[in-house]
Amino acid sequence: MSWTSRLAELGVRLPEVAAPVAAYVPAVRSGALVYTSGQLPFVSGTLAATGKVGADVSPEEAKDHARTCALNALAAIDALVGLDSVVRIVKLTGYVASAEGFTGQPAVINGSSELLGEIFGDAGRHARAAVGVAELPLGAPVEVDLIVEIGE
Repeated sequence: MSWTSRLAELGVRLPEVAAPVAAYVPAVRSGALVYTSGQLPFVSGTLAATGKVGADVSPEEAKDHARTCALNALAAIDALVGLDSVVRIVKLTGYVASAEGFTGQPAVINGSSELLGEIFGDAGRHARAAVGVAELPLGAPVEVDLIVEIGE
């Protein structure tokens, strides 16, 4: 089964590629790897939430936003090389704008990891970092980037 077929089976639609908010491109290919730029939780061109997780945004809401970030990263990959060329998800890095004392970053970034597992199965199992930060661009609560291996 192709990954695009799997998305359809799950009832998941990739969004339009989010427009860069500065001087970069959404994704770059180098050999058999595609690196995405950090993806914010944009929905239809609008940032879905702002604020710090654990204060302004609940961990559960942030987990949903992390899922949106992963969908945006997959859209960038699809636009560059086609989603069906993905062999495996190699690495996910998730950043969580964290209120003081908030330590639930791994659970928030599970929103991205779980989505990748649903879509790609074993090929979606990846190395990962979940990092708490003071601020993210535009006041976003989460940001995610991916490294994926693609086939020729």
